[in-house]
Amino acid sequence: MKLTTTTNVSVDGVMQGLGGPDEDRRGGFERGGWALPLFDEEGGAFLGSVYRRADAFLFGRWTYEVFARSWGVMEPGASPIADALSTRPKYVASTTLTDPRWAGTTVLSGDLADAVRELKAGREGELQVHGGGTLIRWLLGNQLVDEITLLTYPMIIGQGTRLFPDAGPDAALELVDSRPVGGNGVTVHVYRPTGGRPQYAASDPGA
Repeated sequence: MKLTTTTNVSVDGVMQGLGGPDEDRRGGFERGGWALPLFDEEGGAFLGSVYRRADAFLFGRWTYEVFARSWGVMEPGASPIADALSTRPKYVASTTLTDPRWAGTTVLSGDLADAVRELKAGREGELQVHGGGTLIRWLLGNQLVDEITLLTYPMIIGQGTRLFPDAGPDAALELVDSRPVGGNGVTVHVYRPTGGRPQYAASDPGA
């Protein structure tokens, strides 16, 4: 399976608490709910199409539990996103989750890198990761990500957890798609890791 990540971020890279003021207040975050005012019908249709093409989902525990409390309790037919999540296999990278209550969930135990590689090699289709910054960074660091989709919202949040921290490994990316979605300034950027590091300008001896 191709492993893809899809993340909603502000211009300054914040991904925390996009859905509502009380969704995620960790670290004293007080600016939640920033995505919904700009999320229009076209944006919803785009995300619905992304979820519908998934063959399976991979989560960290935090995102899994947030999704289970929201999408996981919806009636069939209420949302294409909820329908996709409820009918496709779900895998959770967690050492503490022992009794998942969302049907179709498997907790990955043992060596996570080996488990993800086995998932990727075992079948055709797309294994999707939504949210989960810690998991996404770990997957990138282990060269397990095939494609990165960022939905960038035209705002600076100024606080909160960012997709990429101030310091970390670098990676070169290839841009494969870039376009606006809806009429509120949200843009979609799709990248593929090239497997190497970015090129940096050499120092100029005459400078």
